[in-house]
Amino acid sequence: KDVLLKKGTTVVFITPDQSAREAAQLMDEKLVGGLLVVDDANSKKLVGVITERDILRRVVSAGLPADQTSVRDVMTTTVVTCVPDTSIEECSAIMTKRRIRHLPVADENTVYGIVTTGDMLAFRVAQQDDTIQYLNSYMFGMA
Repeated sequence: KDVLLKKGTTVVFITPDQSAREAAQLMDEKLVGGLLVVDDANSKKLVGVITERDILRRVVSAGLPADQTSVRDVMTTTVVTCVPDTSIEECSAIMTKRRIRHLPVADENTVYGIVTTGDMLAFRVAQQDDTIQYLNSYMFGMA
């Protein structure tokens, strides 16, 4: 929840019937490395994730035509999620253990956002900077 408050809750969605090329173009346009795949644009039920790596490995490397390959055929369907109250430490542990870079924050009904390994690192660095500043002002503010 704290990471989403800092980075925002904007999520970019795509549907399974769209092409891998559309997914790549949308990632490029929105400057993101992954998209959440929803069953349709209205219900936004999470059915998968597609990342730059999925497109590279499952489309480009496999020699498939990006225009004719659907997101459904190359997306990751086993989606690991967390809920807004999951701790930063637990999110990091999930991402490390599962070797994933994108972790949707969702429950059965709602997608709240997505956190990445970069978001986690930036949040931890900001926390450490705050602690350093506090300790500096405590130590040198007393002199």
